[in-house]
Amino acid sequence: MALVTARDEEMIEWLRVVRATDMESIRFALAAFADATQPVSLRRAQQWVVRMMGTELVDRARLTLQDGSAVWATQKATGRRPPNLLGQTFRHEVAVASASARYLFNGWSWARDRKASSYHDHQADGIATRGDETELVEVELTPKVIERYAPICNSHSWRMTHEGISRVIYLCTPDATRMVRREADRNLIRDDRSRVITITAFDKRGAWIDESGWFPTEWTSAEVDLSDSHELLETHVIRARSVDGQRPVSANRLF
Repeated sequence: MALVTARDEEMIEWLRVVRATDMESIRFALAAFADATQPVSLRRAQQWVVRMMGTELVDRARLTLQDGSAVWATQKATGRRPPNLLGQTFRHEVAVASASARYLFNGWSWARDRKASSYHDHQADGIATRGDETELVEVELTPKVIERYAPICNSHSWRMTHEGISRVIYLCTPDATRMVRREADRNLIRDDRSRVITITAFDKRGAWIDESGWFPTEWTSAEVDLSDSHELLETHVIRARSVDGQRPVSANRLF
């Protein structure tokens, strides 16, 4: 019977929060929970998944319309039904997991946002925290109906003013980037607009573009487009490393 380590438990809890992910994000999450300096190899990630499948805590399936496999924590691990691989939100859930894994790798903690209390409130895809910085993270693979942006922008403004949100980060496909930037320009006052950052982080298929996993030292109000640049781009809080972001351990030593 396979031994379940403390790192395995952290990974399964992360899978419970993000619901479903792909093998690339497993590489970065494993490295994050080990304080490693580089993502683990694809082979190591696959070995971890196979080992956890032996415990019946993790399962996977081949994705027919994308590269790679979908991975999730099983009902035995979470008490929940497995994700619907053909559901309309599945691609979005995997993309959110991609963002979460990269945030963890860069020394942030990750939590699910609280539910919206009304139409004029808005639930982000996640909350990332590091030290005294708190960012709402939105994953935008397709543009929303245009009428939705005004109340969403109003919610972002209110939360930055009243809830201690430092910034709102939109991680988008190219088409979604253009829409979010336009509507943010239209609906946000100048001071708030500078704290809503749009980044082209996904290609049109919803795959994360940059392969390194590193973020810039500090995201500024300048827009970032990873597709055109080699610059790296019930709440349970997932914390992968200390808030100082140090990564003293080599991934090769751990797996």
